[in-house]
Amino acid sequence: MAGQDDSTSTTAADKPAVLIIGGMGYIGRFLALHIHKHKLASEVRLVDKVLPQLAWLAPEFKEACSPDKFVQADASKEQSMPRIYDRANGKEFDYVFNCGGETRYSQEDEVYRLRSLNLSLCAGREAARRHIPVFVEVSTGMVYDPKSAPRKETDKTKPWTAMARYKLLAEEELSKIDGLNLVVLRLAHAYGEYDTKFVATALTLARVYQALGKEMRWLWTRDLKVNTVHITDVARALWASAEWYRAGKKGWDEKCGKVPLFNIVDHGQTSQGTLAHLIHAHFHIPTGFQGSVISSFARLNLDDVVDDVNDEILGPWADLLAQANITRPGPLSPFMERELLREQSLSLDGRRFEEVVGFKYEVERLGEGQVEQCVDSYRRMGWWP
Repeated sequence: MAGQDDSTSTTAADKPAVLIIGGMGYIGRFLALHIHKHKLASEVRLVDKVLPQLAWLAPEFKEACSPDKFVQADASKEQSMPRIYDRANGKEFDYVFNCGGETRYSQEDEVYRLRSLNLSLCAGREAARRHIPVFVEVSTGMVYDPKSAPRKETDKTKPWTAMARYKLLAEEELSKIDGLNLVVLRLAHAYGEYDTKFVATALTLARVYQALGKEMRWLWTRDLKVNTVHITDVARALWASAEWYRAGKKGWDEKCGKVPLFNIVDHGQTSQGTLAHLIHAHFHIPTGFQGSVISSFARLNLDDVVDDVNDEILGPWADLLAQANITRPGPLSPFMERELLREQSLSLDGRRFEEVVGFKYEVERLGEGQVEQCVDSYRRMGWWP
């Protein structure tokens, strides 16, 4: 099955040579770790603008993301392509994974155009020119019209963040490149050890409310979907998609589209109610939801509401860090992004990937054990007060 990891059937020389663009990012480093642990590749190159020394890498990534695998380059610039793609033996990479691009929310459009769209197109055109067997593009499930019912790959798109608008544009432009062997994966919120994004923000907020002795209350409703997927399953899915594509795309029906497109999401149907329950269980604080009056006010004045929340929590978070003698704060922050506080569902149907590729999720839902895993990883890194 494509969801299984079997590195014993081929010799080292027969294994694919792998290029990971955005290799120091959260997804890129876990993909590199997955490949390293299972000895899946003959060669791995990690490309990023950020140096490994500045990427907050945990000790277990020392070998998977070692300096001899790393190339510092800006993949959004065409002049960087030879440095990124050229190999010493003159051969081409077998798999290229584009895990790069701007990952911060609420940036200006030009930031996403330069750092995400341009990066995808430069890397994709070069892959096509070199006849790379597989090019996997990491995208987001936020490209769909945000309905509560799980969105299928064939459903209407209506991106609801600036990042998602440019991810969708990248998907569309990449699909027009002749000769590009493209697979697109649209992800739910990725989380796990060392996560600093959506789930991490909720956990960090909970730590502040715990210290303040206050109830943590969400806008909107407990039913609002915020679907998730564990980072180790993301890494496995990336690899499985490349292996499946190179093996002949078994089960893919061209009626579904020229380019294979898959949602990557666990089985938990994570909602705001899920997070509220888990935070109550772990932090032992009351959790709840704002009433309809406050939520109605927030719909009309979301900027003001977000500013008020951030004003309330950022000072106490800094105090917690100081009390814990954390003099070099890590990448965690309770800062709330306006784009992620909108009343928009991230609700995905992931059955196509499981049925076509034969993938099996190892972490089927976000539970108390996963919350503990995240917090423990922050403690190990000295990020958690």
